[in-house]
Formats: sequence, C-alpha cells, structure tokens
Amino acid sequence: MWNYPKFLAHRGGGKLAPENTIAGLRCGFAHGFRAVEFDVMLARDGVPVVMHDPYLGRTIAGSGNVFDYDAAELVTMDAGNWFSTQFKGETVPLFTQVVQFCKDHGIWMNIEIKPAPGFEEETGRVVANLTRALFGLEIARDDPRRIPLLSSFSPLALGAAMQAAPDLPRALLLDRLEQGWQEQARVLRAVAIHTNHKHLDQALAQQVTAAGYGLFCYTVNDPVRAREILGWGVDAFCTDRIDLIGADFA
Repeated sequence: MWNYPKFLAHRGGGKLAPENTIAGLRCGFAHGFRAVEFDVMLARDGVPVVMHDPYLGRTIAGSGNVFDYDAAELVTMDAGNWFSTQFKGETVPLFTQVVQFCKDHGIWMNIEIKPAPGFEEETGRVVANLTRALFGLEIARDDPRRIPLLSSFSPLALGAAMQAAPDLPRALLLDRLEQGWQEQARVLRAVAIHTNHKHLDQALAQQVTAAGYGLFCYTVNDPVRAREILGWGVDAFCTDRIDLIGADFA
C-alpha cells in the first residue's frame, strides 16, 4: 500500500535546476511540488551530504571521490555552475539543510541512500539514525505523509537502515524486477518497490501490487507514458520534467 504523494520532483527541480541543491528544491516548490526525491551519501568525516555521484567532476568541479573530502570542504564547492551560470555559487548542501528546507515548506521526502562503494552499511546506518532523530515527533505521531521514505539500490544499506531505525519505512530500488525480488523485499521489510519504468509492464506491475507493495517508478518524463503506467496500477513516480508533468497531474 502506498501512503505517500503520487508525483515527486526528481532530485529537487528535475531538468530545470541543478540537481540535489537548495536551488533545485526551490524550483520544484515554485512549480507546485510538495514531494521530492534526492540522494544522500557520506563525506569523509561521516557527515551526510546531498549528492548523486560518489566522485567529483560531473556536477561538482574538481577531482577525486566524495569521501576524499570532509563535509566542511564539500559545502564550499560549487554545485550549480555546471548547469548554468545563473546558478553559479550554489553549493553542495548538507542532508540536514535539505531536510530543514523541506520541513519549512511542507515537502515530503523520498531519501535515496546512495552509498559509495565500500560504505554501504555505514551510510545506511548513519542516514537512518539521523533521519530518525530529525523526525522523532512525526514518527511518534505515526503520520506517514510527514515521515520520509528511505530507499536504496543497496540491500546492505537498507538492511543497516532497518537495524538502526526499524520504525522508518523503506523501499527497495531495483532497475528490473527479476526472480527473487519478493524475498529480498520481505527480508528488508520494505513497504514499496521502486523500479525503472522502462523495464516495467502491466503484468509485473500487477504482480507487485498484488503482493501488497507500493509501486513507484523512476524517472517518468513523458505524460503519455505516465498515464499508461498509472493505468497499470503504479502508485507514484518521480519526474525530471516538472514543466510537463505537474504536481497535480491526472
């Protein structure tokens, strides 16, 4: 069962702003989105930061890995100029900064745990513990639309998150639904399956929903395709094209 918003802005502002930045969150919010997906990994000193790639060079100028730098160094790095000079000076945000923005603006969060290789369990544990501390009141009130959903492609990270904060909901991320996915989801006590819509068909969608899991897809940018998968029983999806698929998409 899916108890969360249906339409999420991917990494903040989709294709309209630099990903995984406060500017991206502002963009998604300006377009009416009150739900967002973003990525979290650990800096060298174990502080969670919001970034997708475990290395520098694509969205962050520089070289090396994220875990080669402390958080205090990362938050001074430009995360916007690669997208447009309009966003020059937009920096890498701390996880806590993104959470605070979302709380202040009533934005629900799908937090993807994105561990660098070799840091799976540590990342899952740290992110889950911090999320639980930041949302203690919401967890106590048992309000699913105010409690973030943790997701990850890494079973090790999700398993560590489950051990650290069993009262936070989890979703298993899979590129394809292959044999054994149900057992994996059961072991991790997942409430939802997140999968690539490109590898989904109606039979697989119905298999997931019939098993009692919420079904979320990434990253749906075509309104025609969006309506098709919703017709199959897909509960929700994230989109980069927040200009084409609005928060009130029907």
